Amino acid sequence: MRKLIVLEHISMDGVIQAPGGPQEDTSNGFAYGGWISPYSDKSIGEALRKQMNSPFDLLLGRKTFDIWADYWPHHADIWPGSSTATKYIASNTLTSSNWQPTVFLSGDIAQKVSEIKKGNGPDLHVWGSGNLLQTLIKHDLVDTFWLMIYPVTLGSGKKLFAEGTIPAAFKVTESIVGSSGVIVVNYERVGEIKIGVQSPD
Repeated sequence: MRKLIVLEHISMDGVIQAPGGPQEDTSNGFAYGGWISPYSDKSIGEALRKQMNSPFDLLLGRKTFDIWADYWPHHADIWPGSSTATKYIASNTLTSSNWQPTVFLSGDIAQKVSEIKKGNGPDLHVWGSGNLLQTLIKHDLVDTFWLMIYPVTLGSGKKLFAEGTIPAAFKVTESIVGSSGVIVVNYERVGEIKIGVQSPD
């Protein structure tokens, strides 16, 4: 079974919108595009490249795909995996692209992603894709959140858990604190929440 891994640059207040550049996603008047740029860090970069160079296929929302399809085919030397990976795109309108191999998903996205997860192949990586993420989270399809948490609050913008989430327990399997204050943490799903009474020390 293939894991579904969500990889996100995220602010302290949960915003994931337009981390890479001013024009990446200005929807709803978002004015802080490129907010990760002051926090460049060697150790965080190495952790990011490790993820980018691991075997994967991509699962993306329509808006993220549009941005990436204009960029990554022209920069395949930087990230070869973006070209060779199968790209599963959630869209009810888009049906073709020059960026191959690409498979378009429409209709019941949750059901189709569930079937893809049951098949053979590398793990599915989700970047950006704020709207798609809400569907994946709602239907408990996310196995791992690999988050780069930045020491900044943005006050507005698209959030990772914009529509809330289901009760679930996770364990930390990796954590790194960079020199610029960025924290990389890997949360893997471990089942249901356990509750009890805190014993006094």
